Amino acid sequence: MQTMWCKTEAGRNEIQQRTRKLPAALRSILLLVDGQRNDDELRTMMSGLHAPDDALQQLEAEGLIERRSGAAWVLAAVSAPKAGEALQASTKTPADRYNLLYARITDDIRSHIGLKGYFLQLKVERCADADELVALLPDVATALTKARDHTFATRWLEDVRASVV
Repeated sequence: MQTMWCKTEAGRNEIQQRTRKLPAALRSILLLVDGQRNDDELRTMMSGLHAPDDALQQLEAEGLIERRSGAAWVLAAVSAPKAGEALQASTKTPADRYNLLYARITDDIRSHIGLKGYFLQLKVERCADADELVALLPDVATALTKARDHTFATRWLEDVRASVV
């Protein structure tokens, strides 16, 4: 099973707090690490951002990213609510709600908007809790309207909102 680079807790904290004062290219790569892009995809993006060839290794040495088995992500995808299934707030912790929303939004930005969603992904990374992610949903829907169409974005927004009731 293929391994993917994922942010560690320290990496997620660095996105929000900027305590390490990473060079811009390294910070950009850290933002792109989402557990879904393989080495080849990340390296292609790194060249476009003029990041050093060893950017991933530098981030790993700082404890900001780590490799995880693709099996962990498959399991998370299987256990995540499917379209139309409601995420019951009473049975999910705030962290569960945040993680599910984060995964859904990040995946949909990547799948439907691509690199044009880079700045939107920055906004997602700055969200500290599920409520902040919910507040960002209209921005994501607007970007989806531009990337796809209004009908798709409207259905997406309704589906995501229904999943966080």
